[in-house]
Amino acid sequence: MAKALVLAEKPSVARDIAKVLGAKRNGNGFIEGEKYVITWALGHLVTLADPDAYDNKYKTWNLDDLPMLPEKVKLVVIKQTSKQYKTVSSLLSRADIDKVIIATDAGREGELVARWILMKAHSKKPAFRLWISSQTDRAIKEGFANLKPSKDYDNLYYSAQARAEADWLVGLNVTRALTCKHNASLSAGRVQTPTLSMIVKREEEILKFRPSDYYTLQAIFKDFNATFRDAKNNTRFSSREFVENIVKEIKGKDAVITKIERSSKKQSPPAAYDLTELQRDANKLYGYSAKQTLSLMQSLYEMHKVLTYPRTDSRYITDDVVATIPERLRALAVGNFQKTAMEIAKSPLQTKYIVNNAKVTDHHAIIPTEQRPDFSRFTHEERNIYELVVKRFLAVLSSPFEYDEVKLEADIGSRKFYAKGKIIKSEGWKAIYSSAFSDDEDEETENKPQKLPSLKQGAKAPVLNLKIASGKTKPPARYTEATLLSAMENPSNQIEDKTLKAVISSTSGLGTPATRADIIEKLFDNFSIERVGKEIHPTAKGKQLISIVPEDLKSATLTAKWEQQLQDISRGNANMKTFIAEMKKYSASLVSKVISSDAKYVHDNLTKEKCPECGKYLLEVNGKKGKMLVCQDRECGYRKSLTQITNARCPECHKKLELRGEGDKRSFFCKCGYREKLSDFEKRREGAGANKHAVQNYLKNQNKDEERYNPFAELFKNQNK
Repeated sequence: MAKALVLAEKPSVARDIAKVLGAKRNGNGFIEGEKYVITWALGHLVTLADPDAYDNKYKTWNLDDLPMLPEKVKLVVIKQTSKQYKTVSSLLSRADIDKVIIATDAGREGELVARWILMKAHSKKPAFRLWISSQTDRAIKEGFANLKPSKDYDNLYYSAQARAEADWLVGLNVTRALTCKHNASLSAGRVQTPTLSMIVKREEEILKFRPSDYYTLQAIFKDFNATFRDAKNNTRFSSREFVENIVKEIKGKDAVITKIERSSKKQSPPAAYDLTELQRDANKLYGYSAKQTLSLMQSLYEMHKVLTYPRTDSRYITDDVVATIPERLRALAVGNFQKTAMEIAKSPLQTKYIVNNAKVTDHHAIIPTEQRPDFSRFTHEERNIYELVVKRFLAVLSSPFEYDEVKLEADIGSRKFYAKGKIIKSEGWKAIYSSAFSDDEDEETENKPQKLPSLKQGAKAPVLNLKIASGKTKPPARYTEATLLSAMENPSNQIEDKTLKAVISSTSGLGTPATRADIIEKLFDNFSIERVGKEIHPTAKGKQLISIVPEDLKSATLTAKWEQQLQDISRGNANMKTFIAEMKKYSASLVSKVISSDAKYVHDNLTKEKCPECGKYLLEVNGKKGKMLVCQDRECGYRKSLTQITNARCPECHKKLELRGEGDKRSFFCKCGYREKLSDFEKRREGAGANKHAVQNYLKNQNKDEERYNPFAELFKNQNK
């Protein structure tokens, strides 16, 4: 009996599909049933070959061998996952397998995972596509009932292939050119370089900024305050003497209410989450990195099955999803959401803020599935992310926030003062949220709405006090991961040309929702940026790197044009081969610019300690989890941890402790001055019920890397130092 081979992206997804399809017999790397054999990748099993696969001369990094422009790219099996590839390849060649069902993640990268495996295995069997946005049993059943020929997704694959080749051509050529030219481990790329450029530019603006004093004047009344504005609507003034003279002029006089405007306002709920918006809020509220939020989302999508596909850039759903909303609301009728979910379910469904067919791309917005959550299985972090999505989903199905806005104008002598108030009529969707999501949080203090008393035009109001407040102008804020994600998504404010602004606004900006987290992490990993609290600072290496890379590689405009071309390819409006030909020319021009440049790179973080493996002086860098010593030689790769930020908390101030030293001399240090030997820490934990073995496991787990395999990590593994 002929069977279909189902290729999932991960074992967990394969198990879910096998359960729905009734496949129960476990094999070595697959699960088999009467009609289906379900197997899986482990992320990517196949990737683009290293340069030395094209010519042995590329094993040595040499400027004279650049640029590297292979006529046709080669695919290789990734060593770490080669065993699973052999399993998949063997299954593809089985005589009883007559077709393939691609069930990898429904997106550009997921398409590439499957197509590369099929190409490397030389599979000629008919292929079909499973395209689903959630991992519930219902979604899987409906997906298998609506399989599409894989050729319907050829353009999506061509787009993914074009992006992969472009990254290879530009990234590897420019990275090798910079590294060889300056004898330092320097990495560049089509998205990471413009992103780093934004961070460096912001730092330059901050360093150049010179604060200046300003003064404001407020009139204090019994029940409200009013702010002085001049004829040009200015409320801040550089001269204190000017403001003091106004006080002298109007002191002792009553105010006359000259104008009262009252208007009804409605504020629609915010759109549902896409990945970038969710990463922003998670960073603002909980300090989660973009990578961490994506990882939590993947778990909620794949393991718990309570949220839909995370790697989406859409904030709306399509008409066909509306019929499933009542069931999703019933699944949410638990815990804190029960009352709100039931109220929305009983009322006529409001979908005008969540349905927009034209704004849905490959996947709709992130929303809850029909699966009822089991909070006992959630980690604390998973529950935080889940509740963010649920609140947004309930909010977007709720009524608008309604209020009356009151604007008041008063004359004190010949000077005009203004006040603004807000009278809430209906909380609407805002009842779901806490004050953490206040839309007034970015307003200046003197402009924030207040509760105004009932006043009549022409009435007099006694002035209780005239208050002069002083302040200093602030420099632009350094990026956090939340604000950096926003800047990457919409970098149009860096561009003056209106036409180019329109171009960049029509694309996904720098990178995509699925890749931005990896780009930020790569910049941390190669020590171009570092965290100071929540803020992101460029390192000396990052600043120098931006000063020596070719100018046009820093451009957000250029990167956005590339992304637009990739979107055109995915829609069948552009040719992949033409795009790759352009990328080859561009890569060659970048290499020429690096070679001919007079720019210099100088290590300013050299230590006096020599590398025990190659003898060169080590560099001191700030890693994501503490200070490290790394070898300056790209080919050596030696690293040594000096300090490590742990999850252990100081017993006095409760901040995270830093672990320093080696062997028996390791000790915990805190910024508040607290110190404790590791041996004493272990004894204290043993006394609290944790044995020494558990403590050692706890420390060991600090450095565990649970990130999803990146197909390009192998290509760049020696460049991210």
